[in-house]
Amino acid sequence: MNTPSDLKYTKEHEWVKEESAGVVVFGITDFAQSALGDIVFASLPKVGTKLNAGQTCGEVESTKSVSDIYTPVTGVVKEVNEKLANNPEILNSDPYGAGWMIKLSDVDTNELSALLDAAGYQKITENA
Repeated sequence: MNTPSDLKYTKEHEWVKEESAGVVVFGITDFAQSALGDIVFASLPKVGTKLNAGQTCGEVESTKSVSDIYTPVTGVVKEVNEKLANNPEILNSDPYGAGWMIKLSDVDTNELSALLDAAGYQKITENA
């Protein structure tokens, strides 16, 4: 399983990367996409939507199940990955790159310190 050390993680299997001051990008982890199997649909929020940390902000549907996506930190949706509408399988092939899901702005970067580092996230997935 791929768990890049330069990212932060949630217990709900989202990864987070700080792009610039007050702006983060996030998506689902390699562990999550592997557990879901072949992803066939992704539902994302509208640009401009205010999201609170822990809030459901979308869902991913696979041939096995439907899974909610949770907002890792509070912010405003700045951009969503439009490519996922027609190519949701990108989440399987490149979850940390082309498979990013949402960019948030106006983020309180203090909330990032509450997220897991790669080692902490790996401990959670080892027991799953």
